[in-house]
Amino acid sequence: MRLALDEADRAGRAGDVPVGAVVLSPDGTTVLATGHNEREATGDPTAHAEILALRRAAAALGEWRLVGCTLVVTLEPCTMCAGALVQSRVDRVVYGARDEKAGAAGSLWDVVRDRRLNHRPEVVEGVLADESARLLTDFFRTR
Repeated sequence: MRLALDEADRAGRAGDVPVGAVVLSPDGTTVLATGHNEREATGDPTAHAEILALRRAAAALGEWRLVGCTLVVTLEPCTMCAGALVQSRVDRVVYGARDEKAGAAGSLWDVVRDRRLNHRPEVVEGVLADESARLLTDFFRTR
């Protein structure tokens, strides 16, 4: 999560909402890819930290299925990112701050654990939640 927080800080310094993500290999120790929000930088509405990290991890593995992998992200994934997590077959998502307005991993919706879907990753929430939330609060306080 510390690496994801570093990524989030990079996004904030670049003028994007400070969210950072890391994809870990199945061994849980090797970083396959990182990402941070780049919507403002690229003008791409899909350039969320999670999407970018998943794309980069798939490229690193040469495989779209990220079976056994863990995505660590500073903010609870939105519906788009939750859908991508399901589609990419990650085994686990670990997130920091809850997103009561748009979260789709247990707060507002629970897309990742919907029993109607073919894949449901494990969800671990609240890891370094205060630090993750503080980055967001500080960012929006200056807006």
